[in-house]
Amino acid sequence: MSCPLRPPDEATSGIYNITMGVTQLVSVDEYLKTEYDPDCDYVDGEVLERNLGERDHGELQGEIYAYFKELAKVLRIRPFIEQRLQIGPSRFRVPDVCLVAGARPREQVFTRAPLVVIEILSAEDRMSRMQQKIDDYLTFGVQHIWLVDPKSRRAWVCSADGMREAKDGILRTANPAIELALPKIFSAIDSNL
Repeated sequence: MSCPLRPPDEATSGIYNITMGVTQLVSVDEYLKTEYDPDCDYVDGEVLERNLGERDHGELQGEIYAYFKELAKVLRIRPFIEQRLQIGPSRFRVPDVCLVAGARPREQVFTRAPLVVIEILSAEDRMSRMQQKIDDYLTFGVQHIWLVDPKSRRAWVCSADGMREAKDGILRTANPAIELALPKIFSAIDSNL
């Protein structure tokens, strides 16, 4: 699915809006200079829409970010929402949440792999498209890739060996030891109802 641009109007204050239609190839330079609302992935000249905008997706993304923001100093990590990652010369991905270990990156578009990438599934996500993202993250050197489905409240850990479900609902890393207990996150969402 591509997201061609519609020029900004007075209501959008210079933000390009996404409209469905014919694929429009753009240069890396144009992609980096353009503000998309919401931000898009970029793969070999094609600007790709990311599935989001649903309440379940947004609530889960916010809770995960808030959870890691609160623990950032203790864990010595920095969480980022929708941070552009330059996977290769003509490939950029924008994960829902990512965690960087250590110092705050100086660059606006990250060219070094974060420790963790978290993708929150939307109803419209297809596994073939998600697998392309996972492959890009693995090629980039991301050590931990987590997929979370807000509808089924299930999660998976992805690696070069494949995908396995986190049956206990806890996503983990080692060195540094980081845990994301999804039952706690979903409980926080439920308590806000």
